[in-house]
Amino acid sequence: MNFSRFMKAGASPALDSSRRSFLKITAGGTAGLMLGVSFTATSASAQSAATDSAMELNAFVSITPDNVVKVQIKHLEMGQGVYTGLATCVAEELDADWSQVVCEHAPANTAKYANLLMGQQGTGGSTAMANSFMQMRQAGAAARAMLVSAAAAQWQVPARDIQVSNGVLSHGNHTATFGELAVAAAQLAAPDVSALTLKAPAEFRLIGQDNTLRKDVGKHNGTAIYTQDIKLPGMLTAVVAHSPRFGGKVKSFDASAALARKGVQHVFAIDSGIAVLANDYWSATKARELLKIEWDDATAETRSSSDILLQYRELVDTTGTVAESHGSAQATLAQSDDVHELVFEYPYLAHAQMEPMNCVAQVNGDSAEMWYGCQSATGDQAAIAGLLGIAPQRVSINTLFAGGGFGRRANPASDYVLETVRIARQVPGTPVKLVWSREDDMQAGYYRPAYVHKLSASLDGHGKPAAIQIRVAGQSIMAGTSMAAMMITNGIDNSSVEGLTEFSYEVPERQVELHSPVNGVPVQWWRSVGHTHTAFSKEVFIDALARKAGVDPVAYRLDLLKNNPRETAVLKLAAEKAGWGTTTLPAGWGRGVAVHTSFGSTVAEIVDVSVQGNTFKVERVVAAIDCGIAVNPNIVRAQVESAIAYGLSAALADEVTLTDGNVDQTNFHTYRVLRMNAMPSVETHIVASTNPPSGVGEPGTPPIAPAVANALAAITGRTLTRLPLKLA
Repeated sequence: MNFSRFMKAGASPALDSSRRSFLKITAGGTAGLMLGVSFTATSASAQSAATDSAMELNAFVSITPDNVVKVQIKHLEMGQGVYTGLATCVAEELDADWSQVVCEHAPANTAKYANLLMGQQGTGGSTAMANSFMQMRQAGAAARAMLVSAAAAQWQVPARDIQVSNGVLSHGNHTATFGELAVAAAQLAAPDVSALTLKAPAEFRLIGQDNTLRKDVGKHNGTAIYTQDIKLPGMLTAVVAHSPRFGGKVKSFDASAALARKGVQHVFAIDSGIAVLANDYWSATKARELLKIEWDDATAETRSSSDILLQYRELVDTTGTVAESHGSAQATLAQSDDVHELVFEYPYLAHAQMEPMNCVAQVNGDSAEMWYGCQSATGDQAAIAGLLGIAPQRVSINTLFAGGGFGRRANPASDYVLETVRIARQVPGTPVKLVWSREDDMQAGYYRPAYVHKLSASLDGHGKPAAIQIRVAGQSIMAGTSMAAMMITNGIDNSSVEGLTEFSYEVPERQVELHSPVNGVPVQWWRSVGHTHTAFSKEVFIDALARKAGVDPVAYRLDLLKNNPRETAVLKLAAEKAGWGTTTLPAGWGRGVAVHTSFGSTVAEIVDVSVQGNTFKVERVVAAIDCGIAVNPNIVRAQVESAIAYGLSAALADEVTLTDGNVDQTNFHTYRVLRMNAMPSVETHIVASTNPPSGVGEPGTPPIAPAVANALAAITGRTLTRLPLKLA
């Protein structure tokens, strides 16, 4: 997801004192110290610590009398490290011992847990650390101040003279753990945010350290709880037979054979197909194979992907809606005798996260309770409430770990979530676990849109671009969603052209145009959203211009970036660490470069490839990233490596194709995600910074495909403009 417009609108990552100042604490008993804005604990919520349910609490931080610091995490932990990162911010200002800190997913409650950059509770756009960095530090600092005040009152000493270190407060002969002071601290008023003094970066003892153990525990030994692990009394497992074509409807069906199978309890039609409910997944999926369904394709998408891309290629030869214009690029191009032009083509892509879609729902009259890896709590909660005709507050969401997301779980239509609820409301009071197989997810899911770009440039006497015209054709992700009003302006879906508008290279005249054709293939954001394709065309095109001018690709970029100090610094760091221009490659090897800014961060990647005939292998990637303060450097490096692997998979193999409206790929044998033996060595360098954190989970993906293409061009002389990359 991309929330750049929320950031541009001036949203601040700091707490809003009128809505998010710390208001209330629990009093007495064993409740301990709770801190935040108003909060009402939800029943059966694994996230709520022991609290007095009559109090309004927002438990960003709780400290129990047995000395456990519980941190409520409002973002979905799906492997990107938000448990660890946000807990680090709290523990830093709280001066807690890292071993006493535990994390829990916060319940769905937009008023209390909104993403400050989005205005709604959700995870995406690499915003988790950027929006919560100050909020979680302030939560820790406020809790620390309350503990210190409690100790000062008990010991009759000045609060300013009390020391706090590793979860222990001390003054002279007095010492106390957080837990010993928690009840007393809970009786005090929370400090105003404006009165808090946060640490300077030079004082950090946890933020920026490499030795911080991760808090998303249980993944190493199988004890972590995912949706598939949920087992509730009387629970049924559901699968759905979806139309082979997008937009197809059930005309008729015969379920007699399926119902006769042992363990099958129900078979009925829902909006998206035919649901089969059984005592277990095996019984349900085998019964689904026995269904006899006649599909109505009157409103279905029946074209092949090759037909769709042909339409797009025709569109980029025509004038589109202007997304950005500087100068008179079109006129300059028309008058130039030296125009360079390339057409780029991108296929549909599946998210292919390791955990396919699944969800557990129980509908009880005028309420519903959910268990799943929830990436968009506000959207899902509202969608469920709308479907059931109840208030959003009557929908309880228990957020679990997710096995990858890459945007898929933040579906604007809440597709698989509503599918679960539609099934569960047919069996009131019975918990239902919906399971999508890999084949379901691959063939009935949502995709990164296919695109075609056409880039044209006229060159000045020094071989530099004097004018660039860019035309993009591809489906809008935002159209028809609740975000359309905010994210589409004058017919322009920003996510289709981001990275091409606000062009990073200095070009005197440029124009970006967009065509947003409508078709029946369901699309949504994919890791790094529009930057997945815009970075490729931009960086491959610039590299081709450098070769045309006979100038070293890094030097050519640096010249065009002379007024862009951030990208200049990151590019220089990557070039230095990779040995650009100073090391000799083996025979048959090529080296390529790409640099791109997305989600507030800049990443440069330099790639070495080896070529043998019509095959090639990516041998080495050197990456440099400027992401502001690196709260957990090890997680930053892991995320850059992950982003490179994800983007490299699309560069080398990934592609969703349709034949007569049917998706050709079914599983990892036909949608060949990156294999382990194709993963190169990756070396990541983090630019030292005291700026606030910016995105990390996504910015490493956009540069990898163009860097590989540029490395292949360096050794073969061929400019490759279609993904996935092929030499033959």
